[in-house]
Amino acid sequence: MKARQAKRLARTVSTISLLVVIGAGFSSISSASDSTGNSSNSKSKYVQVVVTPGESLWSIAALVAGEGDIASVVADIVEVNQLKSADVAAGSKLLVPVL
Repeated sequence: MKARQAKRLARTVSTISLLVVIGAGFSSISSASDSTGNSSNSKSKYVQVVVTPGESLWSIAALVAGEGDIASVVADIVEVNQLKSADVAAGSKLLVPVL
Protein backbone atom coordinates (compact mmCIF):
# COMPACT_ATOMS: atom_id res chain seq x y z
CA MET A 1 0.00 0.00 0.00
CA LYS A 2 2.81 2.44 0.86
CA ALA A 3 4.57 1.71 -2.44
CA ARG A 4 1.41 2.74 -4.29
CA GLN A 5 1.22 5.97 -2.30
CA ALA A 6 4.90 6.68 -2.98
CA LYS A 7 4.39 6.18 -6.72
CA ARG A 8 1.33 8.41 -6.66
CA LEU A 9 3.26 11.10 -4.76
CA ALA A 10 6.19 10.86 -7.19
CA ARG A 11 3.82 11.16 -10.17
CA THR A 12 2.09 14.16 -8.57
CA VAL A 13 5.40 15.89 -7.86
CA SER A 14 6.54 15.25 -11.45
CA THR A 15 3.29 16.65 -12.81
CA ILE A 16 3.45 19.74 -10.63
CA SER A 17 7.10 20.28 -11.56
CA LEU A 18 6.28 20.14 -15.26
CA LEU A 19 3.36 22.52 -14.85
CA VAL A 20 5.55 24.98 -12.94
CA VAL A 21 8.16 24.88 -15.69
CA ILE A 22 5.59 25.38 -18.41
CA GLY A 23 3.46 27.92 -16.53
CA ALA A 24 6.25 30.07 -15.18
CA GLY A 25 8.36 29.89 -18.31
CA PHE A 26 11.27 28.76 -16.16
CA SER A 27 13.19 27.50 -19.14
CA SER A 28 13.83 29.44 -22.29
CA ILE A 29 10.88 30.04 -24.53
CA SER A 30 11.40 29.88 -28.22
CA SER A 31 9.27 30.03 -31.31
CA ALA A 32 9.14 27.42 -33.99
CA SER A 33 8.05 28.87 -37.27
CA ASP A 34 6.38 27.18 -40.17
CA SER A 35 8.46 27.48 -43.31
CA THR A 36 5.40 28.47 -45.35
CA GLY A 37 5.18 32.02 -44.08
CA ASN A 38 6.02 34.63 -41.49
CA SER A 39 2.56 35.47 -40.16
CA SER A 40 1.98 35.08 -36.44
CA ASN A 41 -0.65 32.42 -37.20
CA SER A 42 2.03 30.14 -38.67
CA LYS A 43 4.11 30.17 -35.47
CA SER A 44 3.67 27.95 -32.47
CA LYS A 45 5.24 28.63 -29.10
CA TYR A 46 7.34 26.05 -27.35
CA VAL A 47 8.85 25.79 -23.91
CA GLN A 48 11.88 23.73 -23.01
CA VAL A 49 11.31 21.12 -20.31
CA VAL A 50 13.61 18.62 -18.66
CA VAL A 51 12.28 15.06 -18.50
CA THR A 52 12.09 13.83 -14.91
CA PRO A 53 12.47 10.19 -13.83
CA GLY A 54 9.32 8.21 -14.58
CA GLU A 55 8.04 10.58 -17.24
CA SER A 56 7.41 9.56 -20.81
CA LEU A 57 6.63 11.47 -23.97
CA TRP A 58 3.01 10.36 -23.57
CA SER A 59 2.73 11.61 -19.97
CA ILE A 60 4.23 14.98 -20.92
CA ALA A 61 1.94 15.25 -23.96
CA ALA A 62 -1.09 14.34 -21.82
CA LEU A 63 -0.34 17.27 -19.50
CA VAL A 64 0.04 19.65 -22.43
CA ALA A 65 -2.89 18.38 -24.51
CA GLY A 66 -5.50 18.66 -21.78
CA GLU A 67 -8.71 17.66 -23.58
CA GLY A 68 -6.94 17.63 -26.98
CA ASP A 69 -5.39 14.81 -29.00
CA ILE A 70 -2.41 13.40 -27.10
CA ALA A 71 -1.10 11.48 -30.12
CA SER A 72 -0.79 14.67 -32.18
CA VAL A 73 1.09 16.40 -29.35
CA VAL A 74 3.47 13.41 -29.12
CA ALA A 75 4.00 13.59 -32.89
CA ASP A 76 4.69 17.34 -32.64
CA ILE A 77 7.23 16.83 -29.84
CA VAL A 78 8.97 14.03 -31.80
CA GLU A 79 9.11 16.19 -34.94
CA VAL A 80 10.24 19.44 -33.32
CA ASN A 81 12.95 17.68 -31.30
CA GLN A 82 13.97 15.48 -34.24
CA LEU A 83 13.64 12.34 -32.10
CA LYS A 84 14.14 8.92 -33.68
CA SER A 85 11.56 7.35 -31.34
CA ALA A 86 9.17 8.27 -28.56
CA ASP A 87 11.59 6.99 -25.91
CA VAL A 88 13.11 9.71 -23.73
CA ALA A 89 15.56 9.49 -20.87
CA ALA A 90 15.37 11.39 -17.59
CA GLY A 91 17.38 14.59 -17.89
CA SER A 92 16.62 15.03 -21.59
CA LYS A 93 15.67 18.56 -22.65
CA LEU A 94 12.67 18.77 -24.95
CA LEU A 95 10.79 21.55 -26.67
CA VAL A 96 7.11 21.09 -25.81
CA PRO A 97 4.29 23.05 -27.45
CA VAL A 98 2.34 25.52 -25.34
CA LEU A 99 -1.28 25.02 -26.32
